[in-house]
Amino acid sequence: MRSKWCRAFPGLPEEVAHARHFIAALLQEQGPVDDAVLVVSELATNAVRHTLSGSVGGWFLVVIGLGDDLVRIEVVDQGGDRVPHLCDATGQEEGGRGLQMIAACAKDWGVKTWPEGRSVWADLAREGV
Repeated sequence: MRSKWCRAFPGLPEEVAHARHFIAALLQEQGPVDDAVLVVSELATNAVRHTLSGSVGGWFLVVIGLGDDLVRIEVVDQGGDRVPHLCDATGQEEGGRGLQMIAACAKDWGVKTWPEGRSVWADLAREGV
């Protein structure tokens, strides 16, 4: 990666919007802003809803890396009982489609497990930059 930035956010639902603004401001005219905002929104929301990051005093970290042809968006959370995975969301369910949307717009995505949490990342193409 040519350059990398990160920022920690309190594990509160309203902080997801701040994470979106952080990514949008960094990528202005440098990459796939709409897709990056979608990715960070889904990953940060999952961190707050489904991990210890959403507990009292919790936090999540947003990392963005800019390469020559890729943008990597990564959200580090404090872990939880379930491992992020693609759901077979069909029908009328309200949730369960976030990782499907990320998989559809990303060149690749994955999960890394850490001793005190995990990170979920997605690589987006920097076409036309």
